[in-house]
Amino acid sequence: MIMKARFALLLIGWLAATGTIAQPANWRHLSTEGGQLPIPWTSTQQTASQIADLNRDGLPDIILACRQVAPAVVAYVRKGASWERHVIEAEFLTVEAGGATADIDQDGDLDIVFGGDWQSNAVWWWENPHPNQDPNTPWKRFLIKNEGANQHHDQVFGEFKDKGKLQLAFWNQGAKTLYLAEVPQNPKAGPWAYRALLTGESGGQMAYPEGTAKADIDGDGREDLLAGNLWFKYNPTTDTFTPIRFGAEGGRLGVAKFKPGRYPQIVVAPGDGKGQLMLYTCHGQPDRPADWQGQDIGQREMRHSHTLEIADLNGDGHLDIFCAEMAKWSEKQTEPDNPAAEALIFYGDGQGGFRKTVFLTGFGFHEGRVADLDGDGDQDIVSKPYNWKAPRLDIWLQEKK
Repeated sequence: MIMKARFALLLIGWLAATGTIAQPANWRHLSTEGGQLPIPWTSTQQTASQIADLNRDGLPDIILACRQVAPAVVAYVRKGASWERHVIEAEFLTVEAGGATADIDQDGDLDIVFGGDWQSNAVWWWENPHPNQDPNTPWKRFLIKNEGANQHHDQVFGEFKDKGKLQLAFWNQGAKTLYLAEVPQNPKAGPWAYRALLTGESGGQMAYPEGTAKADIDGDGREDLLAGNLWFKYNPTTDTFTPIRFGAEGGRLGVAKFKPGRYPQIVVAPGDGKGQLMLYTCHGQPDRPADWQGQDIGQREMRHSHTLEIADLNGDGHLDIFCAEMAKWSEKQTEPDNPAAEALIFYGDGQGGFRKTVFLTGFGFHEGRVADLDGDGDQDIVSKPYNWKAPRLDIWLQEKK
């Protein structure tokens, strides 16, 4: 009996060290499945999610988009100890994954952008009616783009040229092109003017180019645009962007300093395909592709890991990585494509090292987000699947031990 007990303790210690069991944290799970959250819609294809403080109460709200049926966009706004469902777009639109938020009309609140999927050549934005938000009153929708090729998977706002002047970068997968649009003085009078930054690049072997992010990559004080497996160096003299390759493959993107140094690191996860979870570090000059070196931190092939978030999840002052796989992406079958899908937390040590742990197994994540949803000072997790057991929404609140 003593030998069995010792073996059990050794086994538990080995499992914890190798990251095959969850870390000892307290998580309270709320779900539409259990009735703790209202159902967003009847659509079984939930495409996009974003996090933003829509009502300026200091707490992030949840924004979801879908296709198949109306309403196309809804928000979950914190109310008391739970969330209230608000209709943003009451009509039927075929919205693609991605999206972005910014104060487009410069009235002090955050507006929303989403793009159309393979069935649509449009990109739209919605005007935040704050302080006159009503759960059943849709927001006003305006056009950014309604021409050219279809599908717009991923957008990002940034001050990529001059501080104080906002631009929107967006992929157009049908045209295999990355575009940049200046936010006009009158954004409601769209469509907006935009120009191509890159055409014909797929960012590696993925099915199509995807992924956008922003960060000061070269330490010059200016926000840089990242897309696919490239970052873009802006030249104010010529008003041009030079694409610089940092890695072999594109995908979901995250940028942060996981260790001391002048330059941040770039994390890439294969969002719509198979591949490695890679961490890219610059050992030299960021504008030289040969000076970027990649490290496979996932240490296995990841499958449709369409969730990639960076945050200090355990409150130790070091940034961590949350990466989760989809369980199902095929619309025409009922069984999961990836029944053993994993949601992983890589706890950073502040020196560039990570401790891999399993948050959940067999659960379908898609565009999961990490934020302090309840305002208690720690990070929580929100996810909606694409079509695994959809429609549904899940929230995990991290509670004090």
